[in-house]
Amino acid sequence: MAPTFLIVGTTGNAGQAVTQTLSTILQAHETFSNHRVLAVARSLSSPAARNLAKVAGVEVIEYNWTDITADWLHEQPVVRAFIASHTAPNQFAAESVSHVAALKAGVEYIVRISTTAPNVRPDFEAYYPRQHWAIEALLGSAEFSALAWTSLQPNVFLNHYLAVLAEYIKQYRQAGEQGTLRLTAAKDAPVAPIHPDEVGIFAAHLLAQRDLSAHNRAKYIMNGPEDIAGKQMVGLVEQHIGTKVKDVNYQDSSFVDALLDSGFGGPGQSKTVIGSIRYAVSTMWEGKCNASTTSKEVLKIAAPKRTPAEVLRSLLEE
Repeated sequence: MAPTFLIVGTTGNAGQAVTQTLSTILQAHETFSNHRVLAVARSLSSPAARNLAKVAGVEVIEYNWTDITADWLHEQPVVRAFIASHTAPNQFAAESVSHVAALKAGVEYIVRISTTAPNVRPDFEAYYPRQHWAIEALLGSAEFSALAWTSLQPNVFLNHYLAVLAEYIKQYRQAGEQGTLRLTAAKDAPVAPIHPDEVGIFAAHLLAQRDLSAHNRAKYIMNGPEDIAGKQMVGLVEQHIGTKVKDVNYQDSSFVDALLDSGFGGPGQSKTVIGSIRYAVSTMWEGKCNASTTSKEVLKIAAPKRTPAEVLRSLLEE
């Protein structure tokens, strides 16, 4: 069996772009042209999985990634991997299983998705950035010195950040009436959200690097190319509806209440733990998540290009 690049989180936010981009790169790669791309999906019947199965050089299988073992990685045989975990409270337990298995199996390199860089610290109030900090601490330990890795720390995803704008515009066009525009953004704080496809594209380029030394144990901050503050988001809405927005609620965290009501994370979860997600946006309000913080390696290898105005237009076409 050909040596394999494994993609975990294939049908998620960045996984599709990783899979498609890596397949294209490998076809003409001097070193890795004989390697295959193995994409793990929860279901082969999903539209994303079916589309990826059509991509040249990609094999999509239905497999629970938390069941990955060192033996399974040997059998495939996996040499490099991309991992995009969920953000439920058991993330550390689930993702660390894969890293331990990779270490035992002699996998060369892992690229993983973390979260907004200023939040990744042990004392952050929201629970899931602490989990990412713990994973990075695990990978950075002496015990994991044989496994090369890079952790990507992307800003909030642009399509998610602007979804409320698209929904507001669509409802106005349908009903001709305005409601309250609720934005998690602060009115004046610049934020540079990034499209998940561009995170995936950069991850694919890292996976295809022949020399890993420059990227081993690196943590790369990823932002979009443009800053946008809450008042500018309102301006985008006004451009599309042709009138002034009458009522705006900035720094709105009502999305957390909806998340709690949805049962996120499964039964038996602590509402205090899940509810701590409301603190995740605090660093954006403080102006710590702007385009100037993007790592130079990101700009050199695969600089993000998609702007808020462009992505909003695409959301309105869906």
